[in-house]
Amino acid sequence: MTGNSGQVRVDSFLTAVSSKPVESGKTHELSALDHAMGVHTLHLVFYYKKKPFQHFDLDPLRVSLSEVLSLYPAVTGRLTRNGKTGNWEVKCNDAGVRVVRAEVGTTIDEWLRSAQGLEEKDLTVWEEMPEDPSNWSPFRIQVNEFEGGGLAIGISCTHMHADPTSIILLFKSWIETHLKEPIEHPPLFQTHTVHGQGLPETNTKFIGYYTSKANAQAPSVKMATATFKFSNSTIKQCLDEVDDECPNASPFDLLAALFWTCVTRLKGPKNDHEHSISVVLDSRRLVQPPLPLGYFGNALHFSQLSLTREEMDCSKLGQVVAMVHRHVSEVGKEEVESVIQWHESRKEEGGKYAPPFKMYGPELTCVSMEHMIVGHTSVMYAATFEETEKPLHVSCHVGNVEGEGLIMVMPSLEEGLARTVMVTLPEEEMAKLLEDHAIMRLQPTMLLNGGTKNGMEL
Repeated sequence: MTGNSGQVRVDSFLTAVSSKPVESGKTHELSALDHAMGVHTLHLVFYYKKKPFQHFDLDPLRVSLSEVLSLYPAVTGRLTRNGKTGNWEVKCNDAGVRVVRAEVGTTIDEWLRSAQGLEEKDLTVWEEMPEDPSNWSPFRIQVNEFEGGGLAIGISCTHMHADPTSIILLFKSWIETHLKEPIEHPPLFQTHTVHGQGLPETNTKFIGYYTSKANAQAPSVKMATATFKFSNSTIKQCLDEVDDECPNASPFDLLAALFWTCVTRLKGPKNDHEHSISVVLDSRRLVQPPLPLGYFGNALHFSQLSLTREEMDCSKLGQVVAMVHRHVSEVGKEEVESVIQWHESRKEEGGKYAPPFKMYGPELTCVSMEHMIVGHTSVMYAATFEETEKPLHVSCHVGNVEGEGLIMVMPSLEEGLARTVMVTLPEEEMAKLLEDHAIMRLQPTMLLNGGTKNGMEL
């Protein structure tokens, strides 16, 4: 089997099962937030300059995968409907995870420099959920070997099962198990907090935003994805430039404001009085009691920030940064719990959750992964086979994004303030963004955008 790029060739399939059988009859109930993500998928890719093994089928990595899967029964199970409510749950039956081994007909340097962003999904095996998912694996792992020794491990799953943080920590736990190290963030699956028990009534402030999202119909257009890497020194300089307007700005505040204003400008004049963006934050530390980073499931909080057309047209970047910062700072326990309760309140008679809708859209959506930096270390880049072999790059794609597009602000391999920004936009708009002066003056390193100038030197 060959991917759409023509460079990825699948060699073999196998199924990885947990090393310890799960208790008979065990199920994992999906929360209201899990159900809300039902139309989306996740596809993460971890790149390594050198592969740490010769043949995956015979390597101890396969053994360590089985060991770590014994801690993640919801990953190896199969989706089924609860007989009473009709809601989705996971039957933890040790059916296993599909694993694919593939070869890429180019070097890892050339792939990152010249492949198209959407071609990257060829590194993550996937098939859509069938009507009867009882034999369908909701998690897939693809091990890709590049010419010259590079390696990329792609993990795909339904967004209904987990958010990006959960998948990153699943992968990190796998590597820690392989190295016989203690798991830093063991998984937690059940918590009353995200199941709406004992939460306050829904705050009407958020009903309009979520209701309009649920009813939105965005036109289907061809999307393109590009990746921008900004260095520590560049982000530090930019934060210094906006210090008068926002002295406590984070790299996310800065980059969200920068890309929002650039994308708004390239879309051209609009009749809308307001420009809106969906801001997506991790809520594990925002609820009470706080959830550990290892909570496995969905803990994303979507909220809306709107500025008038005049504010977007006339404000300096620093002023928009300040507005983003204030919005992020004001998201707290009450708001997060109120939104969870809103999802719970949409249950039909009998307790069945309402049908999911596209959370990523129709407005421009910006995701913060700032919580994945603990101290000065990025959790995303801590999955190291050897002390000197950190991931060269980590990508995260969300399936079924629609509308104005998606911006993901993530940590980079370089420590400090450096950040990676993955942008998905309608194809025509992406071509304009890649020439935008406000972004290009920062001299980002470009990855996976078809060989544009400023390509990555590895």
